[in-house]
Amino acid sequence: MTLATPAPIAPASYITTAHLLEAPLPQLLDELGAELVESSITEQGFTGYARREDGRLLLAMRRGQPVVERDCIARALLGDMLGVPLPPLPEPYQLTAL
Repeated sequence: MTLATPAPIAPASYITTAHLLEAPLPQLLDELGAELVESSITEQGFTGYARREDGRLLLAMRRGQPVVERDCIARALLGDMLGVPLPPLPEPYQLTAL
């Protein structure tokens, strides 16, 4: 997966590691004004990317992605964008800043 904008966005004070890991994903997206869309990228191994667009967070995820993978990757991307520390992703996943 790729993170298109490496500079973190200042998180709201309640966005802690615990909140990022435990809150339902739709709630997190709503709280942060973030949008999750399906990407047109179909390359093998691609799971998603995050970027800022018009002051909002945009998460683009692979079409047909398993629900658990999508949830985990979305939280990792949000944590990275917000500068919230999270445990490392399991192999073979990794975040790459471009």
